[in-house]
Amino acid sequence: MSRVAAVFVSHGAGDAAHLRRSLPALLPQVDELVVVANIPGSVEEVPEGVRVIHNTAPLSYAANANVGIAATTGDYVVVANTDAVVEPGCVAALVEFADAHPRCGIAGPKLLNPDGSIQASRRRFPTIGNTLVRRTPLRRLFPPLEWQRQHYMLDEQVDEPMQVDTMLGAFLLCRRSMLAEIGGWDASYRHYIEDIDLTYRAMKAGWERWWVPQAVAHHEWQRESDRRLLSRMSWYHTRGMVRFLRKHPERLRALR
Repeated sequence: MSRVAAVFVSHGAGDAAHLRRSLPALLPQVDELVVVANIPGSVEEVPEGVRVIHNTAPLSYAANANVGIAATTGDYVVVANTDAVVEPGCVAALVEFADAHPRCGIAGPKLLNPDGSIQASRRRFPTIGNTLVRRTPLRRLFPPLEWQRQHYMLDEQVDEPMQVDTMLGAFLLCRRSMLAEIGGWDASYRHYIEDIDLTYRAMKAGWERWWVPQAVAHHEWQRESDRRLLSRMSWYHTRGMVRFLRKHPERLRALR
């Protein structure tokens, strides 16, 4: 069994372009690196040491993550978006922290926007109130990153590790034993919310989720589901949130 594995999921030509940067950055930091090609043409030539799994039919992001996880053996598994590019030592910092905290099931790095600012990647679990604002025209009056500072933890310290509810799923180090206990990623999510569901089930099983700023990665946060109210991505996000609430109805009591 290796120490650390990593999984990228590639959905198309855009992801293939991102991999030109993200693969060389991550490869030296892990023992195994797998790319799951969800559709033909979504992966170009890869560096030596990278394994590509070609799907026979398209799957959801979470299902693809599970495919990659099952194809690796690492004690820890990084599941990452193709547009997440790690700085040197990122994975080592996450593993060192997780090793020192046996109940840390998921650890995430400090994500930086292209302009170098800190990305709002650490979050509280969603509530009915902030979901309604984000997914309705109310967000034009109350921009989420301005009016939901508590949800996005924008006023919290940024220099030391801290426990969080959930994190943006762009780059997550997961303990394999935790994944085995909670059943991995829920493949029934089409796109979006699967990362929140993962961290929520980890929490219910007693696993901690930690944001570790000593680990740094760069991420082009697309926010595709927020660009238009009526779009396919916005629909996927809404449908994912409905599924999340059906699975975890106690969250209906979390109003704001």
